[in-house]
Amino acid sequence: MSVRRKSASSRFVQQPAAQFYDRFVESIKQRIRTVQIKAALAANAQLVLHYWEIGRDILASQKREGWGAKVIDRLANDLQREFPKLSGYSARNLKYMRAFAEAWPDSEIVQQLAAQIPWGQNCVLLDRLRDAATRAFYIRKTVEHGWSRSVLIHQLDTDLHKRLGKAPSNFALTLPSPQSDLAREILKDPYIFKPAPLDESATERALEKALLDRLKDFLIEMGAGFAFVGNQYRLEVNGDEFFLDLLFYHTRLHCYVVIDLKIVDFEPEFAGK
Repeated sequence: MSVRRKSASSRFVQQPAAQFYDRFVESIKQRIRTVQIKAALAANAQLVLHYWEIGRDILASQKREGWGAKVIDRLANDLQREFPKLSGYSARNLKYMRAFAEAWPDSEIVQQLAAQIPWGQNCVLLDRLRDAATRAFYIRKTVEHGWSRSVLIHQLDTDLHKRLGKAPSNFALTLPSPQSDLAREILKDPYIFKPAPLDESATERALEKALLDRLKDFLIEMGAGFAFVGNQYRLEVNGDEFFLDLLFYHTRLHCYVVIDLKIVDFEPEFAGK
């Protein structure tokens, strides 16, 4: 009987190359994150649809049985008694469900549109807007840009739907379509900024500093796609030196956007610059 001696190398599992393994782990992590996001979105959509169905049934029952508004308080108490650890079924939220179903009577539209944003943001829109088309505008923008509740409220406070795409421009004459359409749609008229308070003697440089001190709010008002490059950005053209007050890069237009600050009323010569 013969005995074979195993080589030392066979006793160890071969380790993968570090670079390949790092990429492998990162790809798995990304898959997990993607699944988590999809699961959260699916859960949110199901919750919003569930709330809509309850609101629809409350509406139908009130109409059929002649129940008054007090039935919602009674329903909230009964549900709380049955599900004491379950939140979301207070009288206040049940009233939102009823208003939600009344505002969006079509279940398909709810699934395709309203269910794409969190319930809390739907409640904000119910409180602030009566027009379905305007609510749809803000829902689409929220989905497109991933607005938080606070950012959505800011956009509502400043009437974004009345300002977006309204700025006068010469884009149609100077840019090819569809780039001209895209450029026009990203601009607002007017822009509403709230820098630190300035007195009447403030200079353009003081205004620039005040805006930069609140850069986050400034970028939110500028809109999605604007990336801040710098202030007092130096350019040299044909031997002449220029300083741009504020320079941005727009990630969708793939172009730079220059802002020249003025603290006086607009004059025609400004447009030439």
